[in-house]
Amino acid sequence: MVQVGGDPAPQDVARRLREGMARGVLSFPLTAFHDDGTLDPDGLRTHVAGRLAAGPGAVFPACGTGEFFSLDEDEYRTVVTVAVEEAAGRVPVVAGTGYGWAQAARFARIAEEAGADALLVLPHYLTEAPQDGLAAQLEQLAARTRLPMVAYQRGQVAYTAGTLRRIARIPNVIGVKDGHSDLDRLQRLTLAAPDGFLFFNGAATAEIQARAYATVGVPAYSSAVHAFAPEIAGAFFTALRDEDHGTVDKLLRAFYVPFVELRDRAPGYAVSLVKAAARLRGQPVGPVRAPLADPSPADLADLKALLTAGLDLVGASL
Repeated sequence: MVQVGGDPAPQDVARRLREGMARGVLSFPLTAFHDDGTLDPDGLRTHVAGRLAAGPGAVFPACGTGEFFSLDEDEYRTVVTVAVEEAAGRVPVVAGTGYGWAQAARFARIAEEAGADALLVLPHYLTEAPQDGLAAQLEQLAARTRLPMVAYQRGQVAYTAGTLRRIARIPNVIGVKDGHSDLDRLQRLTLAAPDGFLFFNGAATAEIQARAYATVGVPAYSSAVHAFAPEIAGAFFTALRDEDHGTVDKLLRAFYVPFVELRDRAPGYAVSLVKAAARLRGQPVGPVRAPLADPSPADLADLKALLTAGLDLVGASL
């Protein structure tokens, strides 16, 4: 963890994240469970090590794909600790936190103790809130953690340009992850932000909209596909970076669009399909926890066929 005088230096963490975003996707590892639903630290370590070996720009444990919403505090500590140990300073580790600011601060303290470099602040629980409340949520959390924070706008959290200016003045808020895919709103936010403020595309299956996000100055993105097929995720990232639109279109048509269509068959498939695909690749990640549910046998068969075809496109195999 980059520190000055014992505290994380937000601008140093932001710089490391910016550099990482330029060289690879942002990886959101899965949380491994045993068949009985208990945490599987060994499976988690194997999975995280594999994601890191594939060269991401940063790793984000215990976030949405990692089923943060299903973890207790002890499990969360284990998940973040394993990620920090496996990363060993090679890339930034950004741990998820969320719920109301009081509970988010408890998770933030655990992330600090585990050695995380920063926090991804997930949308608060359940209720809608005005812009003043959205900003105050981050201000209250920032007053209780030393870690730099990236705010995630999705669901009931959607910042205006005025709120963006307010939260950007919080010393340890260094960026925004966007999950709304409202490019008009996002362009207004990027124009309102100070120099050096980070933005990245956090839409579900972000590759689908990666080119569109780049047109408003947000080329970086998170990749759930990296959790199970880093070969596909890496090929797409390289083609997009090199403006190889033929390869981008081929991967979108043959893999990403069909994957999204499969993902949309049932609620929660944005996580459970990813975990099922990882199991098809032999990764010891186990099942999802309720209230999520694993894919039906028919959907699992379709996933296997699609994954096989997608890997074949990039010269890899199941």
